[in-house]
Amino acid sequence: MREYLKHYIDGQWVEPLRPNTLEVDNPTTEEVSGKIALGSSADVDLAVQAARRAFETWSQTTREQRLDVLQAILAEYQKRAGDLAAAVSEEMGAPASLAAGPQVNLGLGHLSTAIDVLKNFEFEEQHGSTLVVKEPIGVCGLITPWNWPINQIACKVFPALATGCTMVLKPSEVAPYSAQIFTEILDAAGVPAGVYNLVYGDGPGVGAPMASHPDIDMVSFTGSTRAGIEVARNAAPTVKRVTQELGGKSPNIVLDDDDFAKSVAAGTSVMMMNSGQSCNAPSRMLVPNSRMEEAAAIARETASAVKVGDPGDKTAIGPVASRAQFEKIQGLIQKGIDEGATVVVGGPGRPDGLEKGYYVRPTVFANVTNDMTIAREEIFGPVLCILGYDDLDQAVAIANDTEYGLAGYVSGADLDKARSVARRIRAGSVAINHGFDMNAPFGGYKRSGNGREWGQFAFDEYLEVKAALGYAPA
Repeated sequence: MREYLKHYIDGQWVEPLRPNTLEVDNPTTEEVSGKIALGSSADVDLAVQAARRAFETWSQTTREQRLDVLQAILAEYQKRAGDLAAAVSEEMGAPASLAAGPQVNLGLGHLSTAIDVLKNFEFEEQHGSTLVVKEPIGVCGLITPWNWPINQIACKVFPALATGCTMVLKPSEVAPYSAQIFTEILDAAGVPAGVYNLVYGDGPGVGAPMASHPDIDMVSFTGSTRAGIEVARNAAPTVKRVTQELGGKSPNIVLDDDDFAKSVAAGTSVMMMNSGQSCNAPSRMLVPNSRMEEAAAIARETASAVKVGDPGDKTAIGPVASRAQFEKIQGLIQKGIDEGATVVVGGPGRPDGLEKGYYVRPTVFANVTNDMTIAREEIFGPVLCILGYDDLDQAVAIANDTEYGLAGYVSGADLDKARSVARRIRAGSVAINHGFDMNAPFGGYKRSGNGREWGQFAFDEYLEVKAALGYAPA
C-alpha cells in the first residue's frame, strides 16, 4: 500500500495545511492501492510563495548552471527508471513492456531533448539597434493528466527548468505515483529549493486555485477540452498565459494503393496502444468505400490478436485507468451499436476470462458515418471507427469535419500523395505512415488547444519577449 501524504514545497516534504487524503484505485484489481494527500488552496499558496522566492535567483542562472542541473536529473532518472515503470503499472495498469518502454522512455526523451535544445538556444537576437531578449515568464502552474503521466510531466517540467522558470506541479489524482518518484528524482538531483514544487490534489481543490492564482504567471494544462475551458475561465481575471493540450478525434486517411493492408493493420495497432488512452490516437480510420469490407477484415484480424490482460503478463494492453473511464467507454460502444455502426470485433463488456479490472474489449466499428456519436466524441479507449470515402477530396473534408485538431495521419505507399493530403489536414501534427519525432512541435488547432510542447518549440511557451530599443548605435 503506497502512502504519499506530503507535498513537496520549497525543497522539503511537508504536511498538508488542511489534512485530508484521497484513496487511489488500482485499475487492474479495482481495489485501493494507496492514498495521497489531498491539497487545498492553502497548500497552493505556500508552493507559489516558494516558487516566487526561488524565481529571483533561478531566473538569473546561466545556461551552464541549468545544464548542470538537467544533467544531474538525467543521472538520477536513469537510476530510478525501474521504480517509475512499477509506479505506472500500478497506477494505470500499463503492461510492463509499455510502462518500462514508452511510458518511462518518453520522459527520458524529453529530458535529453531539453538538454540538447538548451545548449544552443538563442535567448538574445540583435535586430538593427534593438536587442530582442527572451526571458523566463515566471512561476508556472503545471497541471497534468493520467494517461501518459511521466511524459506529460516531463514535457512541461524540463522546458520550464531549462528556460529559468520556477513551477508548481499538480499531477493527476488518478495516477499520482509516478509523480512522487519523479519528484524524488529532482530532489536527489539537487534542484534548488522552491524551483520545483509538487501539490497533490484534485481539480476543484488544487487545479482551480492554481489557474486563478495572481502570483502564477502561466498555466500549462493537459486534459479534456471541458476541463481546459474551466482552466482558461479561472485564469482569465489575472490575464496570465494559458497553454492547453486538449482532446482529439484524429483522422487516419488510408490511401488506396499497394500498402493498403499494411496501412490498415498499422493504424489498428497504433489505436490499441495504451488501451486507446492517447489524445492523439488515430481513432477515425478513413478508407475507400470500395474497400470497406477488406479494411474491416484486416482490422478484425489485427484487433483480435491484441492480448488484453494483467499487466504482470506479457500482454499488449492492460485495463483503462478508472471505473469512470470504463463506464464512459462502455456507454459509447453501446451508442455506436444503437446508431447503426457495424461491430467488426469486440463490443460491450470485458474480454473473456477477465471478470475483475477495468478491461475493455479491443473494438472495431465499420460503416461509421461522421455524424455518429462515436465519430464525434473522444472515446479514449481501444475503439476504432472505420469511415468510408469516395475520393481524397471527400476524405479530407471528413477528416476536417470535427471540432478537434490535435493530430492527423496519412498512410500509404505514395509519398507524394501522402504529403499533399497531409498539408490539407487541419491539425497541429500530421504523421505520414506513423512517423515520430521528439523534436516536432506538439499541440492542437481548434478545440484541441493552443500553444506547443516538445523540443525547441516548448521553450518559447515559457519565455517572455523583451525589446531593448536603442541597445546599439543606429
